[in-house]
Amino acid sequence: MKHRGLWLLIGACLVLLSGCTGNTMSSAEYDKASAGGRYTILKDHAPDHDVKVDHLPDLVPKWEPKSRGGNKSPYEVWGKKYWVMKSAKGYVAEGTASWYGMKFHGHTTSNGETYDMYAFSAAHKSLPLPTYLKVTNLDNQRSVIVRVNDRGPFHGDRLIDLSYAAAVRLDYQKKGLAHVRIEAITPPKGGVYQPESNASSGLKKEPNPPVILTSKSIAAPSTSVSKVPVFTHLQLGAFSTKEAAERLKNQLISVFDTQINIEIVKHSDALYKVLVGPYGSDVELSNWQKRLYDAGFAKPVRVAM
Repeated sequence: MKHRGLWLLIGACLVLLSGCTGNTMSSAEYDKASAGGRYTILKDHAPDHDVKVDHLPDLVPKWEPKSRGGNKSPYEVWGKKYWVMKSAKGYVAEGTASWYGMKFHGHTTSNGETYDMYAFSAAHKSLPLPTYLKVTNLDNQRSVIVRVNDRGPFHGDRLIDLSYAAAVRLDYQKKGLAHVRIEAITPPKGGVYQPESNASSGLKKEPNPPVILTSKSIAAPSTSVSKVPVFTHLQLGAFSTKEAAERLKNQLISVFDTQINIEIVKHSDALYKVLVGPYGSDVELSNWQKRLYDAGFAKPVRVAM
């Protein structure tokens, strides 16, 4: 009787959980939807508030080594095998893009990072992790640069899963799907990609080839001093949780100790921004921008406070 009562209780729990999806769910279906209990939300959905992304800085692709996680080839999902490409160089494709949001927010991605649906990232079945991509919505010509750090999508013939923020930038978050063109950006070792124009403008870019800058070709910062600099701080990240911002702050402290002043500022859009500064001149700002980047941090964005 005890065992029977236990199974009745488990069955009742599955029925309650499946109510979120609107129909009865078997234990096998529940196991698949929850990834073996990994996810507490069974059906993915958008945030319950409008998400603004115009203030988010564009990603600047740089050379990165392949991550330790997520690059096993082949790998298997739901009984199907997938092979990871040795290189993303020259990769271009068109297909259907979807997005993923609340169900996966805060969980570990395939390469061991934490998925943040408010950042510009993506999931792809076969590109090396990480890979930078330029993604263009062919319905409205809006584009965004994303960093692939996850595996998927494993539904139908979808080409790529974008973070919710990237979907908002491409303006298809309400439709759910978009016809896109994706182009890999693969700077050489030690190199940084510099786009010809703002990738988030939503305007067609002229068909000029991208410019690849290497450490040898980057000009030294100007030696002229601005008495009243337009920009006073450097922003190194914007996060949906204070914990994520604190982690970046601690990384900065471990590298630079007391050499820099670090602030975490909560913006009106509920994002926690990690700022360093203030700096009294453009020269000082440029020098620290280079120092932070050379230390392995994402290229800091100049901001005025």
